[in-house]
Amino acid sequence: MRKELALLIKKEQPDFVQFNYSIVTRDAERELLPVAAEFKTAVLINRPFEHASLFQAVRGKPLPAWAADIDCGSWAQFFLKYILGHPAVTCAVPATRNPRHLLNNMRGAVGRLPDEKTRRKMVTYLGTL
Repeated sequence: MRKELALLIKKEQPDFVQFNYSIVTRDAERELLPVAAEFKTAVLINRPFEHASLFQAVRGKPLPAWAADIDCGSWAQFFLKYILGHPAVTCAVPATRNPRHLLNNMRGAVGRLPDEKTRRKMVTYLGTL
């Protein structure tokens, strides 16, 4: 499916595309995100929390102290900042009905975003939990 979408971007050059991407589902980084950047296609990311399974994986575990370096105060912000830190990503769509979650998610787009080195550090840290 990702290959087909990459080909569609190259051929049709749509204004935007939407697909799944997260700190644990990173296959879009290989081809899809670079192609979207090359053709200046806006990228909307859905399911950034893997249907909440990412929260189950980190339940009861503290954020790393260095998360403050990217103005990150919660796991939701950690996961969203990972996505938004990719230069080809335009927007993440966390999809919540809970106003508290909405406010927390919005803070993921505020302040500093991780550079590529920090994004790799985020993946490595999550892998140790």
